[in-house]
Amino acid sequence: MAEHQIGTREEWQAARDELAKLEAEHAEQNEEIKKKRLELPWVRVEKKYEFDTEDGKKTLAELFDGRSQLLAYNIMFGPDYTIGACPGCTSLGDGLDGTLVHLSHRDVTLICFSRAPIERLTAYKRRMGWQFPYVSTYNSDFAFDFGLALTENQAQQIPEIQEMIGNPPDWLQEWSGQVGAALKDGMRENPSWIAFARENGAVYHTYTVSAPDPFVSPYFSFLLERTPKAQPAEPRTWRKDEYPAKSSPSGE
Repeated sequence: MAEHQIGTREEWQAARDELAKLEAEHAEQNEEIKKKRLELPWVRVEKKYEFDTEDGKKTLAELFDGRSQLLAYNIMFGPDYTIGACPGCTSLGDGLDGTLVHLSHRDVTLICFSRAPIERLTAYKRRMGWQFPYVSTYNSDFAFDFGLALTENQAQQIPEIQEMIGNPPDWLQEWSGQVGAALKDGMRENPSWIAFARENGAVYHTYTVSAPDPFVSPYFSFLLERTPKAQPAEPRTWRKDEYPAKSSPSGE
């Protein structure tokens, strides 16, 4: 039997009221964080970048598609991944298409980046049924310049990465098999959200956030935070077309 407290309606309400105070404090703090985020200085992008898209080569400015704001998620799908993108990043991507119309009507273009060649991104996008623009940073310095990927030398200088490569937990070894890349190559990709602004003909970098920040998570993970049962501590995940078969619902 699951280990959880059983109580009366009055006990539940008292506990819920206490939790509501914490949630209100968190919401107030988040308002301050949002304000600070908007106050970050914009940094002009001086370097010229060229990207591979389904519609051919494009510059960074052209990725805005006529809007003044560009929001992009960097999916872990490096050139060395022989099977496919990170399942966790893939799950995040699954939740993006429904937001496209809402963001575009608010002057925001939403895309995803990966370092694998465009042909592989397009095939993977087709497999997953995605509609958002999927852009390749292959053969470009862009991902390295903006912290979306590490060079081999950079990865070797980070003790935490070297420790995980040298003594990987079971879930990370499983992940390596899911993407089809050795950990020394697979862990060089950095799952991140990155934002740019375009004003008076210039493009500016405005914001980046990377895992393990909770914002870099599939949308369904936020829904799971409101369900009655805690999720497993180990971050195992699957692509939507690869979930293991379940014998029956576990509601008894």
